Amino acid sequence: MDANVKLTLFEHPEQIFPTLTALHIARFAARGKSRKVHAGQILVEQGDRDVPFFLVVSGVMEAVRPTAEGENVIAVFRAGQFGGDIGMLSGRRSLLRARMRDAGEVIEMDRSNLQDVIQTDGELSEILMRAFILRRLELIGHGWGDVVLLGSNNSSGTLRIKEFLTRNAYPYSYADLETDPGVQETLDHFHVSPSEVPVLICRGQRVLRHPTNQEVADCLGFNDGIDLTQVRDVIVVGGGPAGLAAAVYAASEGLDVLVVESTAPGGQAGSSSKIENYLGFPTGISGQELAGRAFLQAQKFGAKLMIARGGTRLRCGCKPYSVEIEGGAALQARTVIIATGAQYRKLPIENLARFEGIGVYYGATFIEAQSCGSGEVIVVGGGNSAGQAAMFLSQTAKRVHILIRAGSLADTMSRYLIRRIEENEAITLHPYTEIIALEGTDRLDRVRWRNSQTGAVENHEIQHAFLMTGASPNTKWLEGCVVLDGKGFIKTGADLSPAELADPYWSETRRPHLLETSLPGVFAVGDVRSDNVKRVATAVGEGSIAIHLVHKVLQEWSARPD
Repeated sequence: MDANVKLTLFEHPEQIFPTLTALHIARFAARGKSRKVHAGQILVEQGDRDVPFFLVVSGVMEAVRPTAEGENVIAVFRAGQFGGDIGMLSGRRSLLRARMRDAGEVIEMDRSNLQDVIQTDGELSEILMRAFILRRLELIGHGWGDVVLLGSNNSSGTLRIKEFLTRNAYPYSYADLETDPGVQETLDHFHVSPSEVPVLICRGQRVLRHPTNQEVADCLGFNDGIDLTQVRDVIVVGGGPAGLAAAVYAASEGLDVLVVESTAPGGQAGSSSKIENYLGFPTGISGQELAGRAFLQAQKFGAKLMIARGGTRLRCGCKPYSVEIEGGAALQARTVIIATGAQYRKLPIENLARFEGIGVYYGATFIEAQSCGSGEVIVVGGGNSAGQAAMFLSQTAKRVHILIRAGSLADTMSRYLIRRIEENEAITLHPYTEIIALEGTDRLDRVRWRNSQTGAVENHEIQHAFLMTGASPNTKWLEGCVVLDGKGFIKTGADLSPAELADPYWSETRRPHLLETSLPGVFAVGDVRSDNVKRVATAVGEGSIAIHLVHKVLQEWSARPD
């Protein structure tokens, strides 16, 4: 690929492939090392871990995507240009091969020095971060990754893996068994049968049949660079808005922080099609985009994020505290922030699980909307998330039915959303209504609902239902370590009574700090906390406040005599 071809493939090439000035190059040279390189020399191989940063001083470097059919040259870097993308910040494996087309000289810099540049040089940080982010977006948009997903729209596992890869900003190629004519050849090549989908092929070598999210994360090396033996200042359990805010502030203030997340950055908010009442975004922002920006911001300051390894147990009888995670490892930290949030409450319908992912969904993003096409859909719930989902789906669906048990939306939804729903001819509100049955064979075919006021039952040939009802806190993993309220949410601060602090784990003479649980140095933020305000801004605020309190606790403990 020559420079002219490169310009036609990418939007804003001047930002994706900026050419640095001599002064910029000198600032990189002061922190890196100069290397003479020859034509054909491979600097980075696809799949390499902890990849160095390379800035071209002379010669030509190219980024190449190896495929079964050969190589695709993705980009060409000339003097003053640099390689890499956002995967460098976390030490993840390289998606592409970096090779010298012409001999020359490069400046090589390891990840530690690259992060120092990003954190201390405002001008270079802006250039690098913008280029890295835009490059990853282009890779995602073109499907230029090192994995291929083989799946089917009739497979709930296919939707799950699509969401997992998308929400973790990982580019991939997708082939559908029902629609792609060449998919059988791929199945035969890797000795895979249609009954084994979804199948993930990593770097053309490893074949995962119906993999879990953890297996996908391991194959792609999401957590390779994380030291499991290190005792950290703070572990944040949960990577939603509250947890990510805590990570950003902790890392930016010099604390050693690790976030443990069971699926992907963003939590429940990450599956929201649009958030319009978050300060600073007058036109709104999707939950996934907000989470992606926060994740990058945390990485910029050096925070670590462990993916697909949620907390399974808190060992609260010892210090430092120990958080057991999926897979069996135990992580140690002086303080802990619980930000595990809440999940939508599942409807008491006998065969609900049978249709999850193949007609029943708990988030309304572009991926689910693609599955729905232009048919009719149902949204169950009266909160803002349900309202935004209805508005988003109404752009493509023939009809959106909103089902609520109450008589109106007034007590649960923002007024601006209510007005939009009232004025949208594609949306029909059904008050006092709830689903009583789901029917289908390979996927959802029919829905039956009932009006609780009249008793009238209706059957509808609708294949897609979005459930956004209530909230159940993710606190079962705590096993009695902290005091919970009657609904299972974590009590904190002034809400804890003297009797509740008589528990043997509370060893302090003081009262708990704001957001501190009945366990000293363990905090709860966001939707998992008792009497929380269900707003993204509140969750972000609590995450930042918690870090201020972590500093106070660490100072208290360090001031004590041994």
